[in-house]
Amino acid sequence: MEKAIAKAATLIEAMGWIRQFRDKITVIKLGGSFMDDENALRHILIDIVFMETVGMRPVVVHGGGPAINRAMEAAGIETRFIQGRRYTDPKSLEIVERVLATETNEQLAASIEANGGRAMNLNFRTTNVLFGEPISLKDASGQPIDLGAVGIVTRVDRLTIENLSYAGQVPVIPSMCLDEQGNKLNVNADTAATAVATALGAEKLVFVSDVNGVRRDKNDPASLIHSLTADEARELIASGAVDAGMIPKVEACLETLDRGVRKIHIIDGRLQHSLLLEIYTTTGVGTQITHKDRI
Repeated sequence: MEKAIAKAATLIEAMGWIRQFRDKITVIKLGGSFMDDENALRHILIDIVFMETVGMRPVVVHGGGPAINRAMEAAGIETRFIQGRRYTDPKSLEIVERVLATETNEQLAASIEANGGRAMNLNFRTTNVLFGEPISLKDASGQPIDLGAVGIVTRVDRLTIENLSYAGQVPVIPSMCLDEQGNKLNVNADTAATAVATALGAEKLVFVSDVNGVRRDKNDPASLIHSLTADEARELIASGAVDAGMIPKVEACLETLDRGVRKIHIIDGRLQHSLLLEIYTTTGVGTQITHKDRI
């Protein structure tokens, strides 16, 4: 009986959050090595099905780094990252499209449906919804950096995504885009998720990866910071506490806050049902980043 009462108490706690976020769009970015863990990924996808079932409007944007790395290694192509972005020459672009925009994208949509949900994969073989241009980055001396076919999203087909979402389907979007000439570009999945969340006016953007959030000591999971303001996050970048691949992620969070999304979350997808625990419990399990006046 005590266990049953405890379950009921958990449902009551969740009820308030369920009512608050009903009909609100939440963009969920999937990426990192956790996607190689079939069990962890399955639980995250079940969480997404739950969210849609209780009235939220989840939209999935995903990367596929580990799978792309394996495919490139098999093809004898060196993997290079520059400022957190994958250098993408023509041969690499072919692999990225096949692994990310086709195989991974379609597998995620199929898995959502296998777990009781409805999903639509939005890729170059169905309906592309991300449009952009080649990214322009500079090195420390101010010289332009050659990243190959790497882009940034400048326009999102909001209507297509919203129509699917409000019809009870989960849109599943790979982090690639087309430029004005129809050329395909590889896009950092964090910045792609930022663009989608901004275009949709999302209530939340949740980064699901293989880290438990922002840490005061990057090597110590116990130093997790549960809540940060935008100013505090910038200070962590400046101090070096946030570095390497976490920099684009946190910068994407800050950019998204500046564009109107209310809250950003970073959670560890390897923790069973971490998505539900972060959204539907008071304490959460990862890091949330907000503007100071929105906490």
